[in-house]
Order: sequence, then C-alpha cells, then structure tokens
Amino acid sequence: MPDVDWNSKLAGLRNRIPEQIKRLVIVLAVVIVAFVPARRLLVPADFGEHGHYRTSALDDAAAMPLVYAGQVVCNDCHDDIVDLKGHGYHVNLSCEICHGAALGHTENPDSIIPPAPRDRGYCPICHEYNESRPTGFPQILSVSHNPLKPCISCHNPHDPVPPETPKECTACHAAIAHSKEASHHVYLECTRCHDAPAEHRVAPREHRPSKPTTREFCGECHARDAESDPDIPRVDLETHGERYVCWQCHYPHNPEAK
Repeated sequence: MPDVDWNSKLAGLRNRIPEQIKRLVIVLAVVIVAFVPARRLLVPADFGEHGHYRTSALDDAAAMPLVYAGQVVCNDCHDDIVDLKGHGYHVNLSCEICHGAALGHTENPDSIIPPAPRDRGYCPICHEYNESRPTGFPQILSVSHNPLKPCISCHNPHDPVPPETPKECTACHAAIAHSKEASHHVYLECTRCHDAPAEHRVAPREHRPSKPTTREFCGECHARDAESDPDIPRVDLETHGERYVCWQCHYPHNPEAK
C-alpha cells in the first residue's frame, strides 16, 4: 500500500479554501485571543457573585437619594381617596404614577403639593386607541374625544367612570356625534339648534327635527354685537355671505371657516 502524502493533501486543501474565508478565520482567532485579557479589564471583578449584575451595584442603588414615598404612605393621610380608588378601575395604579415622586410631599405636605396631570397628553399614554390593547380596555381617539377639555374635567381619576351615559341623539346619529366632538360646537346641546318633537324618537322619518331657518339664529352667538363669549368668531350679518342661511356654507356640526 503506497504511503499517503498528507502534506500534499493539506496543501491542496488550503489552496481550495477562498482567501476571504482564510482572512475571516484569522480575524476570529485574534478576537478570541484578545477576549480573555479584555474581559478582565472591562468586566468588574464582582460581576456574577450574586447573579447577573455587579454586587457593588446594590450599594450604588442604596446610596441614591430617595424620591418616592410609596402608596402605603399616601394611604395614611388620604383615607377618602383610598376608599374611592379601592372600588374603581384604577385600584391597582400607584398614586405616584400620576402624581410623580411624592416623598417631599410626605415630609412637607403644606409647601410641596404633588401635581395632577391636566394636559391632554397624559391619560392617552394608557387610553389612546391601540388595537394591541386587551379587549374591553377603555380606549379613545384623543383628537376627537372632547378635545377641548382636560380628561380630569369630566372623569374623576380615582374612579374614572363615564360622567354620563350616551345621549339619546348619539344612539342613532353616531357619525354626526363624532364630527361634533371634534368641533367648536362640541359643548352645544343638539336641542340648542334643533327642535325635535317627541314623536321623532318613535317615527324619525315622519317627524323630523327642525333646522335654523334664519341667519339671525346663528347670529345670536356669532354676530358682532352678540352677548356671548368674546372668543367666539364674529361676523357682520349684513355683509357676510349675502343672504344665505349660515349652514348652507358652514357645516354646523364642525363649522370650520372656508
């Protein structure tokens, strides 16, 4: 049996390996060799003694100043809120999630008052519509859900039930209600502009609500001399829009100027 020339076979094998692979192997070898001393320099000596963290991190955390009081401390003084919140939807929500760190308040309650979120951006962090949220979780579209008011003006945050049941008109006129919620007329009652007979609820197509038929009706709020909120847009009824009725040019449920 002839002797096998292993040197020739290895040389042939090396020649068949692409140069890119050879270079990659060299780089990996350098990384592996350099890893051992680098690990000693970069990884703290007490890492891994009691878990996947530095043991000295416990001392670092303990040395940080305290800013949170904890809900138990809040409960010691706010008995009325504890009782209300204990039966509400926010029962499992810590006080400091909404009011912020409150240790200073517990030490000096008269001069340090925890803030309450009053802007429109806070509550939607949890309640803005998101299809991934659990079924039944209360969600809104903040751009159309009472957009002119802070959430806490209608909802008690410690027991955030709806302030009122849906109005009778909304049950049938949902599309109009959604448009009106995003408009400057959001707080006008439907009956302010429409006179709906009682029969309308039973036979709506036979007994229709009335519509304003004169320009003077809208002028009660929008005329230059109207006794209403000064922030309401005003027009000169004698010259504005000739003699058209206002709703012929402005959609009354969302009356943006064109």
